Amino acid sequence: MIGIFGGTFDPVHHGHLRPALDCLQGLGLERLSFVPLKVAVHREQPRADAQARFAMLEAAIQSEPGFAVDPRELLRETPSYTYETLMSLRDELGPRRSLCLLIGADAFAGFLRWYRPMEILEMAHLVVMRRPGHDPAEEPALRDLYRARGCEDAAALAALPSGRIQFQDVTQLGISSTRIRQLIAQGKRPRYLLPDPVLDYIERTGLYRTGSDG
Repeated sequence: MIGIFGGTFDPVHHGHLRPALDCLQGLGLERLSFVPLKVAVHREQPRADAQARFAMLEAAIQSEPGFAVDPRELLRETPSYTYETLMSLRDELGPRRSLCLLIGADAFAGFLRWYRPMEILEMAHLVVMRRPGHDPAEEPALRDLYRARGCEDAAALAALPSGRIQFQDVTQLGISSTRIRQLIAQGKRPRYLLPDPVLDYIERTGLYRTGSDG
């Protein structure tokens, strides 16, 4: 099974990396690829440019052989739609390889409002990263979807290329990229919130030193 985890990663921090490692190990994934977006659809645009965010991700994962960085969205000028990214991945992997799309509980709450959500589910499994004991399927439509597609065993994901939904308990860390950027803009060091190689890159290049996030 291959896992993919998308986001701005502006910058990447332990709140991204630890849940990703929980999924890599908990699901027995062959590889987990971080897919940084270039043009955001439903959020503010990233502060750091594509090259910087790619470099920070590479620095962050250098000691974890199961992690990779996939630049395909950074190479597109159009908005980063998950549907199009999965289409591209399917062209490479073929129709039979099991593919898991990792998303947070908040993202899952809005999944049915994504661009072509049911077609996304036909191309990949959804792995919803949640804090232990939390039920992310609060809306009736999501409950119905989980009732029809849900599973609780990684073996069930591995047996099919796509189409299932699994809630995966992960370590929840109260860290945000926004807070890290604010600390840096205030002249404070965000050490221990993100990997040291990422902090070294930020300090060496002067990222996030000016401006503020609301």
